[in-house]
Amino acid sequence: MTATQFSELELDERLITALRDKGYDRPTAIQAEAIPPAMDGRDVLGSAPTGTGKTAAFLLPVLQHLLDFPRKKSGPPRVLILTPTRELAMQVADQARELAAHTSLDIATITGGVAYMNHAEVFSENQDIVVATTGRLLQYIKEENFDCRAVETLILDEADRMLDMGFAQDIETISAETRWRNQTLLFSATLEGDAIREFAERILKEPVEVEADPSRRERKKILQWYYRADDVKHKTALLVHLLKQPEVQKSVIFVRKRERVHELAAWLREAGINTCYLEGEMVQAKRNEAVKRMMDGRVNVLVATDVAARGLDILDITHVFNFDMPRTADTYLHRIGRTGRAGRKGTAISLVEAHDHLLLGKVGRYLNEPLKARVIDELRPTTKAPNEKSNGKPSKKVLAKRAEDKLKNKEKAKVKVRHRDAKNVGKRRQPKAKPE
Repeated sequence: MTATQFSELELDERLITALRDKGYDRPTAIQAEAIPPAMDGRDVLGSAPTGTGKTAAFLLPVLQHLLDFPRKKSGPPRVLILTPTRELAMQVADQARELAAHTSLDIATITGGVAYMNHAEVFSENQDIVVATTGRLLQYIKEENFDCRAVETLILDEADRMLDMGFAQDIETISAETRWRNQTLLFSATLEGDAIREFAERILKEPVEVEADPSRRERKKILQWYYRADDVKHKTALLVHLLKQPEVQKSVIFVRKRERVHELAAWLREAGINTCYLEGEMVQAKRNEAVKRMMDGRVNVLVATDVAARGLDILDITHVFNFDMPRTADTYLHRIGRTGRAGRKGTAISLVEAHDHLLLGKVGRYLNEPLKARVIDELRPTTKAPNEKSNGKPSKKVLAKRAEDKLKNKEKAKVKVRHRDAKNVGKRRQPKAKPE
């Protein structure tokens, strides 16, 4: 039977108290599914998109294990958590510290973008949990500054993302270095595709597969609709209007390309909206500062690309805006998962140009419900909406006309008219006069 309260999961009272401090009483779907087998020491293969509570789903069982089997003397890390990005590593470590607040467990991070000496605490007397990115951790392993022999549990967070980023070989190296471990937990946003399955088979031993389909249940908490826009200028006007509404308290705005991040942030600042941004090429200190400003509430609008915002976990995001529609419905789901977290309600708004209607149709089919259109009276679009049946594709009539024109142009190109022929058309040649 699936647990409906954290108290039913046989967790230490210190962990229950920490959960209550954070305002959590009931486990999410993935937590209720993953925590019992993980606490039994089984390997777990979990499918859970961002925003479903997966971080606590793997942290609570390992924290419980560390409390159940305390070490007799200090030593190297017993739990190693790998994440694809530095931001995610810091967020996972912060959450671990919050859940371990009433214990004496030590949590540290190892990430790139941080001076070598700043990781000195990891190599000191005692660490229970280390959260790391693969590149910097491998550097320390090769230099024999990180002892893998004490690792009892290896956790891979957002494994699909790590594969996308080309870290498969690095993870397999770390897996081999921690071969004395007893347990491996692997979490991925999706288990679709052969790559993640084959990878899991190499890393895990007889795993329990848990799949929380947030999509249906969690999405009910997120209101979704779209506004039609004529062009980028019109989209920006719509966005500025919406950001100034009182209910929009803290928002993330997604764009497709890095160049657009800077453009949009500048346009919003010109409109008097205090904005920060995240993009892939930023130096680490600036990225940390942008996230911190959002978390502190000094800035309430963040512009980001999908890559930069992956794994981003900022509390109380009330709205997600798709300034540019994502390329896939799966990415759409990841984006809107930034709001409506931990049982709260959220809103996702897409700004759609004519060329986005095909994507809009894909998203609707993926969600099993079409997104509804809304209009702001003073900012109505002047262009006509694409035919719904066509999903933004040209009609048969238009396609036939295009084909006909193409054929005509081909025919014209084939028949070459010589200048002298054109010049003499309609003129009768006069016979030359014979000489007398």
